[in-house]
Amino acid sequence: MSRAYFCALFSVAIFLATPTLAQEVGADPPAVPGKGSTADHTKFEILKQDFASGPEVTRACLKCHTEASDQVMHTLHWNWDYTHPATGQSLGKKNVINAFCGNTASNETRCTSCHTGYGWTDTRVSAPADPTRVDCLVCHADTALYSKLDNQAGNPPLSPVPEGAKTITGALATPVDLSKAAMSVGVPQRENCGQCHFNGGGGDNVKHGDLSSALIAATRDVDVHMASDGLNFTCETCHLSSEHKVAGSRYAVNAHDLGGTGLPGMRRDVASCESCHSDSPHGASLIGMKLNDHTDRVACQTCHIPEFARGGVATKTVWDWSTAGKLKDGKPYHEAAFTQSDGKALHTYLSTKGNFEWGENVVPHYAWFDGQVEYTLSDEVIDPEQVVEVNRLSGSPDDGTSRIWPFKRMVGRQAYDTENLTLVYNQVYGPETDTAFWTNFDWSKSIEAGMRYAGKPYSGSYGFVDTYMYWPITHMVAPGEDALKCDACHARDGRLTALAGVYMPGAKLTLGGKLGMALFALVALGVAVHGGLRLVTGRGGDHD
Repeated sequence: MSRAYFCALFSVAIFLATPTLAQEVGADPPAVPGKGSTADHTKFEILKQDFASGPEVTRACLKCHTEASDQVMHTLHWNWDYTHPATGQSLGKKNVINAFCGNTASNETRCTSCHTGYGWTDTRVSAPADPTRVDCLVCHADTALYSKLDNQAGNPPLSPVPEGAKTITGALATPVDLSKAAMSVGVPQRENCGQCHFNGGGGDNVKHGDLSSALIAATRDVDVHMASDGLNFTCETCHLSSEHKVAGSRYAVNAHDLGGTGLPGMRRDVASCESCHSDSPHGASLIGMKLNDHTDRVACQTCHIPEFARGGVATKTVWDWSTAGKLKDGKPYHEAAFTQSDGKALHTYLSTKGNFEWGENVVPHYAWFDGQVEYTLSDEVIDPEQVVEVNRLSGSPDDGTSRIWPFKRMVGRQAYDTENLTLVYNQVYGPETDTAFWTNFDWSKSIEAGMRYAGKPYSGSYGFVDTYMYWPITHMVAPGEDALKCDACHARDGRLTALAGVYMPGAKLTLGGKLGMALFALVALGVAVHGGLRLVTGRGGDHD
């Protein structure tokens, strides 16, 4: 049997042996009216008033939902602060440096436009302790009736709206009727989560690669779970919440869930594939059993998300800040040389941000991963002669816990202190300051202001260093028939060729492999010669 024929047969068998999720969990549930809420908020008299601000709405919400604000204020969504239990690092959005707009400190009114609260203008101190400053509407209101401005520290657009003002989704802002928004509330929908999570980094799908507006009305080929004509999951179907704490974290990833049950209604306290599908998700056949043998070494996402940035929305793959600041006739300019498949032209250069590259249907970067991530924080010395990993992935093929995971590897070039050898904070936003880069295009002023604001030492000398930043790919799960087949990885020049600890049939052998094959050949030759001599000498019968 030829290798190509075997792989084709094996692929068909995989497809036939792999059950669909619908087969595993039973028939579709009955339709739920409205948005799944147990109360019709249009009937609440307390919401039928003219609200002057978001906090006034929250005060009304707390009359019934008495503990909601307190719960929210004990979550990562509120604090943006997380101490990693394994590394001890202070992480969270307010602490880390990233490969996109750099940092939150000194850029708050822009960055905290996606905070689940109102008016957090200084992340050097904790988020406001006032319970009415929690924004109930951003997660629970109909997004057609409510959004946040992109530069007002989490506040919504209220009349009169400044000309040209935009929301956090990039849409032109229109005045919000807070009473109508309050009466529209229900369980969170994809659009609620997507306002921030789809638009992180400055635009649709810029940051994650597997989170975009394509998921709002997804087709089955884009995401089998969120397909509008299929399972129609919301984000909370997997990212369950308890006391407003949402399962799933990119700071401490559950990379290998040993507690998965695969039984509907059972353990669902983490956002992992195993928590629904178990660690033996494939059918009871020879092929299914062989595929199940992979689950202790290969993450489900590796085979079932063959590419990300699907569905017509590209993701940013390269961001070079070192070219930012160029002007034409003394004025900032832009270039838009990439057109994504839905026809939208995307910026490839902005005076404010530098050069970009984009991609659709991107093949992931693969790495052994045990769930631990260590960040390069502003006090860590770097080697500018090497690519600096903004977040380093922990894992090894030999540790017994890591699996092969897919990632978006964001390629960056960003500023660093050439004497202290540290990544730097910079102030980019601040239309009323003379230090914000987006206003005056002066790196010296921008970095000095950002470092001073954050209380970090700065030598006054800066340069630019190449960086990588890794984002786990776990959304945009393809249909089973589109999952990777055996020869996508187990072949010469396959996807995992460069990854240690993976056997590749047909690939070039290492020196040890060649010696092993030579030894095997010698043994086989010795056995053959011995057998031949016994036949020639007539001593091939029974041994005495």
